[in-house]
Amino acid sequence: MKKNVIICLSLLLALVLQGCAASPNYGEYSESAADYYYEPDYSYTPEERPSSWDNATRYEDYYIPPSNEKYLVINENRMVDTSEDSMLTFSLKVDTASYRNVARFINSGSRPPVDAVRIEEMINYFNYEQELAANNTPFSIYTEIGPSPFSNERKLAFIRVKSKDIDRAELPPSNLTFLIDVSGSMSSYDKLPLLKSSFGLLVETLGANDTVSIVTYASGTRVALDSARGNEKKKIMDVINRLEAGGSTAGANGIQNAYMLAEKNFINGGNNRIILATDGDFNVGVSSVGELEQLISQKRDSGVYLSVLGVGTGNLKDNRMETLAKNGNGNYNYLDSIATAKKVLVDELSANLFVIADDVKAQVEFNPALVADYRLIGYENRQLQNRDFTDDTKDAGEIGVGTDVVMMFELTLKNGGSGGLKYGGNDPVENNGEFGDEFFEIRIRYKDPGQSESKQITVPVKTDRLLAQNSSDYNFAASVAAFGHLLRGSEYAGSVELSKIIEVAEGNMGFDEGRLRSEFVQLLKDSQRLIKTSMW
Repeated sequence: MKKNVIICLSLLLALVLQGCAASPNYGEYSESAADYYYEPDYSYTPEERPSSWDNATRYEDYYIPPSNEKYLVINENRMVDTSEDSMLTFSLKVDTASYRNVARFINSGSRPPVDAVRIEEMINYFNYEQELAANNTPFSIYTEIGPSPFSNERKLAFIRVKSKDIDRAELPPSNLTFLIDVSGSMSSYDKLPLLKSSFGLLVETLGANDTVSIVTYASGTRVALDSARGNEKKKIMDVINRLEAGGSTAGANGIQNAYMLAEKNFINGGNNRIILATDGDFNVGVSSVGELEQLISQKRDSGVYLSVLGVGTGNLKDNRMETLAKNGNGNYNYLDSIATAKKVLVDELSANLFVIADDVKAQVEFNPALVADYRLIGYENRQLQNRDFTDDTKDAGEIGVGTDVVMMFELTLKNGGSGGLKYGGNDPVENNGEFGDEFFEIRIRYKDPGQSESKQITVPVKTDRLLAQNSSDYNFAASVAAFGHLLRGSEYAGSVELSKIIEVAEGNMGFDEGRLRSEFVQLLKDSQRLIKTSMW
């Protein structure tokens, strides 16, 4: 009896210590800046719940079960006074993982972790409909300015960069390497089974000039298929359908083998891409975010792009997948359903797999005579130094065929030269000479795929873009941005209410191809029912 009591007490102590180690309150840090992340403990007691949730009618409305998911920390962009700094530079890239991940949390009845909410990814999930005139560059640029949903004293600038669309028949052949996680953590219905069906959709789009290889990894890694033709669909799907989950997760070894195979089958002038499908839970070998960043960065100049499909819930390592896609010159999408897989791998296949421009950077310079301060919405993890803009050795984002990239700024306007700055920097004059009617200038710098020298597009945004009536694209994007601010509990959310966001979104549905906007409105209404209040 005494022996049994001692054993029980020992087990209890071990469990307590394990629980303390598994749920740090403040997060972890390593030497690499890319390895910042937190592992939040959302199992608040009613007494511990954040003060921002004080309007809750029931504590249960805000309970989020403990999670082993990890996200890179986002430090929200601040308002910047143009007299102190009138220019900013950042990388342009389209990931959409955050929107589907946020939807997954809300659909499961909980509020997403703050750092799961990347507002630019939410905005860029949607299609924008206004026709833009084509030109002899890869991009068309549209701008408009209107009222800010966050403050009556400020304006909101909407900048849409639309990449040129190309008919699928004119796109180059693809050398695709599917890198599939088949470890034990992938066994649930929303992971490997979903991926099998998803890859089936992609395989149906391929032709005889395309090739498919498959590498799998768990405790070890193996080549399951080497360079089958795209029209050998049964051969490819037989391999995919036989995959089973089991074992630990040697993800880094799988990545190295996938690059070796992709380079062996490299198609000159073609689309050479690895598609990594995983929950990100690497636990054997190289596994930290910093180590993975270094590993992928070494492969960046190989001409092989790395895209990531994230799946699953409970142990999603979003921090790893975002880092892999960013450093692998690819994109990151989260699949929560076969409908999402169809959007990513069929409807938007060209945008997600075929690059039209490499190392795309945006730089915006504000006119201090007309703009008092500004704040970039989102893109916190894409910031660059201003000197990086013209540095062709500095890596930036890749943009696919027919893609919309939206930037939004909140501005305080004024009524109303030096240091290499167009508008005179810290010494603006009232009329500002010949540029007195310009709010700001947009500069887009990019490389044609495979080239080492960049090109630049410059668009001044004048006072006539402050519109009396804004487009449905503008209003809808503003509603998505406002929702993102509420989810993050942003200090800049002001008096935004969920009921008002719903009203604006419903009133600006446009043609709603694919019913993505309708789905967003439903998500807003589900959120309203979930939290029982219009304020977060």
